Order: sequence, then C-alpha cells, then structure tokens
Amino acid sequence: MSKVFFSDMRAGHKENLFDKIAKLLTLAGLAQTVAEGDLTAVKIHFGEKGNHTYLRPVFARRVVEEIKKLGALPFLTDSSTLYPGQRKEAISSLTCAIENGFDYSCVGAPLVISDGLRGVTETEVAIDGEILKKTYIGTEIVEADSIVAMTHFKCHELTGFGGAIKNIGMGCASRKGKLVQHSTVAPEVAAKICIGCGICPRSCAHGAITFVEGKAVIDSQKCAGCSRCITVCPVKAINIQWNEAADLVMRKMAEYAKGALTGKRDKAIYINFITQVSPACDCYGHADAPIVNDIGICASTDPVAIDQACADLVNGARGNEGSALQSGHEPGGDKFRGCWPEIPWEIQLEHGEKVGLGSRTYELVKV
Repeated sequence: MSKVFFSDMRAGHKENLFDKIAKLLTLAGLAQTVAEGDLTAVKIHFGEKGNHTYLRPVFARRVVEEIKKLGALPFLTDSSTLYPGQRKEAISSLTCAIENGFDYSCVGAPLVISDGLRGVTETEVAIDGEILKKTYIGTEIVEADSIVAMTHFKCHELTGFGGAIKNIGMGCASRKGKLVQHSTVAPEVAAKICIGCGICPRSCAHGAITFVEGKAVIDSQKCAGCSRCITVCPVKAINIQWNEAADLVMRKMAEYAKGALTGKRDKAIYINFITQVSPACDCYGHADAPIVNDIGICASTDPVAIDQACADLVNGARGNEGSALQSGHEPGGDKFRGCWPEIPWEIQLEHGEKVGLGSRTYELVKV
C-alpha cells in the first residue's frame, strides 16, 4: 500500500500554502529522491497561450527552492506538442512559457525543452510492455538524474483525467512518441489548405513527402512518424490522424510513463494540485470554469496511487452547478464521466498498475 500525503487548501498566518507544499514534499521523501548534484527535471505543463488554469509559477518556485536546499540543480521542462499550436517547437514554447510567468526571475530555475529545438531530440528506451517494446523519450528527461513531476490534476477529453501518469507518459515523450500513442498512421495533408510552398518536403529527412498537382502528399510507407512536417507547415495544412481509441491511448500512455521512468523509479516524486479542476486539458487556448471547488494538494512517490487518490477526492466532492459537468454532481458521482461520458478513465490506472508503475491501493495521510 503506497502512501499519498494530502493537504487541503486552508492556510493562515502561521502556515501558508507554500509551507504546505514544502511539508508535503518532505513527507513524501524528496530528500530520499533527489541527491546533491542531481540535474533534476521539474516536469510541468507551461500552459497554452490564452489558458489560465496551468499551475502557478510561484508554486514551481517553492518546489525549486526545496530542491536547491538539497544541493541539486533543478530545471523546469516540458516537451513539444504533437498538434500545430503555440508550443510545437522550442522557441515558441519557451516564449509561451515565459509569457505565462515561467521565467527565471520568477521560478529561480532555467527552462529546458526536453525533446530539443523541433521535438525530435529523443532517446529510444526499451521497455517490456504489454503493447510496446520501445518508447521515444525526450533526451533531456533521459539524461536527468531525478524527476519531480508537478501536475495540475484536471479532466481530459481523451483520458478522462490528466494526472501524474499523463504528465510523465505523454509529457516526457518526444513528438514521435506522442504520435505512437495517438495514431497508427502517418499525418495527412489537407489539400484545400496546402499552398504548395515546398517547405515540408525539404524538412523531411525520409523523402516521404512529394508534390502531386501542386499539393503535398505524404507516403505512409516512407513516413518515420517524426511529425516534423507538422511544425514547419506555415498554414497548418498537415495534421495528425487521431485514429487510436481512447482505451489504447491510455494503455500506451502508461507504458510510456514506464519508459520515461526507466532507471529513475527511485528517483522520481510526484506532487498533484487538485485546483481549478477544469473540464479539459491545459493545452487549449482557453480554460472553462472548474467542475468542483479547489480540493488540495497530494504528494507521493507512486504515480498510480497519487492519481487514484486525486480521482477519488474529485469524485468525492460536490460538483459545481453551471459548469461543464453534465452528471455526477452529488458527492461520490463520477465527475470524469460527467464531462466525458464515453471515456473509461480507470484504464490508465489499471494498466499503470499492471505494468508495474505503482499501486491503486493507497493510504491517504492527511497533513
């Protein structure tokens, strides 16, 4: 049975919320996870431009300060997105992060995009998964000595909720790794949008893109799945074919978390913030009203246990009327299916436990 340490959002002049963050990390075992001299990846979602429910940079600063007290060298990190948005490559992503408040003057640590300039700086990591035997992880995650995963726990349209497993499994994968999780086929070109500029075939290292009647065409047999073409298209004519079923995405995501944690099982710690529990991902350029009131913060060294505890805490709360929540408003109601009724969100927990990420059985220790 894994321990999950929990604190509510109450604070006073003797102990503020930042003190609680420090206490949770201490009790969860930060000192046993991070060693002096460790290059420590603080894995966090920088938030899309226009979104406002991502974790507050001042929370990240306190986590950074606690890591520095142990003599380690923290850096904040995220990976490039699969879709052609604000964070599709490192320059735009870092600009977005800084505009959202994650600059050095605020967080006290440098920012590093884990899969390089264009999302293709990756390391192949072998795993003994049920579905996958290899994963493509951002090289800077692989090279880091330890990981502190800071996660905004919220609903998600494809996985029911996004917690520590998603933050590590999806968030540490390179763009190719994300494509593996979401799709089994090559990206496609929208011919009506394509302007025939010639940029994409020049960027393709595998000769998979040619022109037919002035429009780009991708040869699926030659495509290596790096998705670089998506990032260079100036008119967003190249997109992912989102053909993978939600249950399989969640299983692959759990196995990718195993890949990201290879060699670091005792060098990773998780802190989940159950605040501003929005009905969808922070990757959108907007944020809807929270479906429940702020609940608290959890910390653990078990990614499965902490996500299970957070899911139970959200479902145990009363849902907010007037939010996107359509059902399950009563305490004990399924809030995730209340937003996304077709998503069997338990699968990511079940498969995470099955592949050895952690245990769904936990002891909630209230701090």
